[in-house]
Amino acid sequence: MPDPAEPEEGHRNEVVLVGRLAGEPETRELPSGTLIVTFRLVVRRPPSRERTGDARSPTVDTVDCVAWRADVRRHAAGWQPGDVLECHGALRRRFWRSPTGAASRTEVEAQRVRRVARAVARAG
Repeated sequence: MPDPAEPEEGHRNEVVLVGRLAGEPETRELPSGTLIVTFRLVVRRPPSRERTGDARSPTVDTVDCVAWRADVRRHAAGWQPGDVLECHGALRRRFWRSPTGAASRTEVEAQRVRRVARAVARAG
């Protein structure tokens, strides 16, 4: 029987996203006392074959990310909405019980995040 700690041959769960920070990162304390930071990235979706030549504005995805690592949480304190971030991690699906029943969410568990560019200051 295969060891569940050992990945099967050819299986990979690696995500790399580069996108704009949608809002302020949020630091939360879980009931266990563990601190996490959550944030959302707005990432342009590559054009599909069906949409080639389409003049509409580019399609984007908004992706929820969560960081458990202390170094990522420290860096998040300096991020501003609109900053361009590069996030390396893995896709995770979490399950929990809510007042209305079982719930789940798919998110990227961020292992490394770096700011690629600062938000563009807008004249007001």
